[in-house]
Amino acid sequence: MIELLTLTALSILVAGFVVGIVVGLTGMGGGALMTPALIFLGVGDTATVVTADLTAAAVYKTGGAVVHAREGSPNLNLAKWLILGSVPMALLGPHLVAWFTDPDEIDDVLKLCIGFALLFAAATYALRLYINLRRVRSGGAAGDPDPRIRPVPTLLVGALGGLLVGITSVGSGSVIMIALLMLYPGLSAVKLVGTDLVQAVPLVLAAAISNIALHGLDWELTIPLIAGSVPGTLLGSKIAPRVPQSFIRRAIVVVLTMSGVALLDKAGWAPLGVEETHPMLIAGVGVAMVVLVPLIWGFLRKSQGLPMYGAPTVAELESPEFARKTAAGGDPEPQSRP
Repeated sequence: MIELLTLTALSILVAGFVVGIVVGLTGMGGGALMTPALIFLGVGDTATVVTADLTAAAVYKTGGAVVHAREGSPNLNLAKWLILGSVPMALLGPHLVAWFTDPDEIDDVLKLCIGFALLFAAATYALRLYINLRRVRSGGAAGDPDPRIRPVPTLLVGALGGLLVGITSVGSGSVIMIALLMLYPGLSAVKLVGTDLVQAVPLVLAAAISNIALHGLDWELTIPLIAGSVPGTLLGSKIAPRVPQSFIRRAIVVVLTMSGVALLDKAGWAPLGVEETHPMLIAGVGVAMVVLVPLIWGFLRKSQGLPMYGAPTVAELESPEFARKTAAGGDPEPQSRP
């Protein structure tokens, strides 16, 4: 029994460390990668995994928010309105599932919710890249570090993000970020990231507290998860400048899509059939994504007057420095690296 617990703790720590590196490298994929990884490891039921993941995220997101707050990058007024919408819904979300779901079915219901949330996260990230591409080709939106806040739409964005995170632990970055890009196109990339990180801390804390109150907290899962994810995030942040992020970001979209389909399949989603799982279907989705994603991205680039492949790369489109240079009138098409 001791050996089993030790091996389980080690697998959780390694999973946390690997996902933490990806989060540090790209700034995305925390809950979207960690939650399905732990579910597929079989280290606990889905509610327990979601609760532990949210608790760990509250720890490592706080560090990122502190760094951005010190640099003065977040728009605190905007973050305030997001928090007013997200925190109440993050507290309410887990209880809504419990109230309207049979206790014997809650595990499958949560898997379904997480599966759809992962597919939504993959789609919103792809949309975010396209919006950034259009922004670069148009010379960048006029910078507006202090835009006029639109309270009602911002509250609704926060509420949707809070509900999604409270139930699934997925979406604190992907869904809210794409909505901010649409609502406040003049906000710089660094301010978008900083604002998102600052609002994510109370959001994730509220979601964690609500899930702990409902399901309790498994310390044997949470402690190794934090022990792995925190140093992984720090290491990823340090090596990020030396790693080709374009491939990593595309891989994340593929993994999110495959994980979403796999969880829907595992939960017995009716269109896939409730009697058996379909590993060949999931593998086929992965192969199709690997082939189609670069092709579709290439055609989208051509629609904006760019060659199918080359600069600006995916990593450059997500780079605050590149966005600042473009907005300032710099060359929006830097030379491709060898």
